[in-house]
Amino acid sequence: MDTHLTAQSQPRGATARRGSDHVGGDSRELNFFQADAGLRDLLRLYLSADEQVHFWPHFDRLGRLAGGDLDRWADQADKHPPVLHNRDRFGRDVQWIEHHPAYHEMEKVGFHEFGLHAAPHRPILGWPTGVSPMVKFTLHYLFSQAEFGLMCPLAVTELAAMLVLRYGSEELREKYGRRMISLDPAELMQGAQFMTEKAGGSDVGANELRAVPDGRHWRLHGEKWFCSNAGCDVAVLLARIDGDPPGTAGLTAFVVPRDLDDGSRNAYRIERLKDKLGSKSLASGEITYNGALAYMLGERRQGIKILLDQVNMSRLSHGMRAAATMRRAWHESLAFARSRILFGQPALRQPLMRRQLLQVLIPTEQALSTSCYGADVLRRGEEGSNTAAQLLRLITPVIKMRSNRDNVQATAKAIEIRGGNGVIEDWVNSRLLRDSFIPVLWEGTSIINSIDVVRRAIGKSQAQGALRTELQRLLAEAEGVPASYRDRLAALCDRAVDYAERIAADSGGEKHARLATSALYHALSAVLLAWEGDRIGRDGGDARRLLMSRFVVEHRLDPQPALTVPSDAWEDEAAEWLLDDAPVPLERAAALVASATR
Repeated sequence: MDTHLTAQSQPRGATARRGSDHVGGDSRELNFFQADAGLRDLLRLYLSADEQVHFWPHFDRLGRLAGGDLDRWADQADKHPPVLHNRDRFGRDVQWIEHHPAYHEMEKVGFHEFGLHAAPHRPILGWPTGVSPMVKFTLHYLFSQAEFGLMCPLAVTELAAMLVLRYGSEELREKYGRRMISLDPAELMQGAQFMTEKAGGSDVGANELRAVPDGRHWRLHGEKWFCSNAGCDVAVLLARIDGDPPGTAGLTAFVVPRDLDDGSRNAYRIERLKDKLGSKSLASGEITYNGALAYMLGERRQGIKILLDQVNMSRLSHGMRAAATMRRAWHESLAFARSRILFGQPALRQPLMRRQLLQVLIPTEQALSTSCYGADVLRRGEEGSNTAAQLLRLITPVIKMRSNRDNVQATAKAIEIRGGNGVIEDWVNSRLLRDSFIPVLWEGTSIINSIDVVRRAIGKSQAQGALRTELQRLLAEAEGVPASYRDRLAALCDRAVDYAERIAADSGGEKHARLATSALYHALSAVLLAWEGDRIGRDGGDARRLLMSRFVVEHRLDPQPALTVPSDAWEDEAAEWLLDDAPVPLERAAALVASATR
């Protein structure tokens, strides 16, 4: 785990702590790549040898920036949110959004140095082509440990560019798509997707924005209610052409530029910026379209299909960003627990503190494992695998739903670990908690994602068969895991998939959709952690992920009845290994997961 911490340093020759020496440390100046042995182990599993050699130095640099300058800039941008200006000093009606200089420094890193918005579309960081999903999501993961708000413009610019490049005419691809993936600050056009209206948030089919013909193009009339990256240069959105049917079947996709060819502003106004709980550095606003010029994207009435083309990538990115926020909460918690002395010993040695630390660590690693696996399945899908496409249909809403709900709980636990300073804005913890609520709502709430799992991915697409087969394959490959534990995992996976199938088949079962989705997530993560621990351990590495698998089993998939004294002596030794830096031998991890298996 090789976790570094920053604590208040002792004066040379000091023999006792006094005053500020007692305050627990934090993770500022930590290199988030070097401190994350688990991430490096997973990258060795999923990246090619060439990718590892090439991108390791870039991951290292971004990890160092995320723990240093990016973190400082993120703190400043959070405390100085964007401001909407409606007129210039001459009284001219010229709207613009003012960001703190710290935000622009982060833009230089995200857009121009690392090219996160362009990663799949063009060469970045010296790589000859667009990068693989695993490389891209690793960059998201490291960047997001410092700054969550700007990660939205980076991600939505990438996805809006994908839609323009994939569905746009040659004119739109050249005029906007090419510039949306530029690394040149003078040429770059930031993008966004504006979906939400007052009438339709989750219910997109209720949207009311109208499109009327104007020669070869279209004019928009109406409102969008929640527009993140509101000051973007190019937006992709949905509107209904007069006379087209109600519901999602009548929606068409459009590209809307901020500025017209003559340099004048398009006919829309940002009415105000939202005062949000989290992601405060991000400009989210309300927009009214008063005949704004728009270009049709793709074919008429195919809008929802076009916009859904980016959902898998967006949901997987949110899973990785949830893992990132929880990882930062873990770094903070471990740094505090190792440096804070309570009752004559480090907080790390207190039994309940150790238990709460594990309640942050385990969901962090679940989210990381499932997101890395999801990135690899996405790669397989892009290479043409039908099985991967079926898996993606199911696992992306599963990962997005559960990892983001766990994120809220984990960041809240990290506040309690730090104590009173956890709610003081001098420390990062309160920002992590505020930010954790935002992605629960993006790309569908937990309700929408769980309904997508049971009603569509299972009920219509029958994707659970592909998942069942994949879980069996992973368990069969984990040859170093004791047979008794593999059998237990196999039985629990069958129970989880069977339960989800029953919920999908029951007309009144929708109220249990989140339980079914959570069960699938825990089954998938428990198997992945075991498979990873075995693969890494058999290569002579750290098998600690196998221990984490049993924690998922005992506390999420197969818990003992409430108010019974648990048989959990194995946890004491497992906790010693997980809260220490020493690698866990596969033989010892295997013995612990096999002990007293129910």
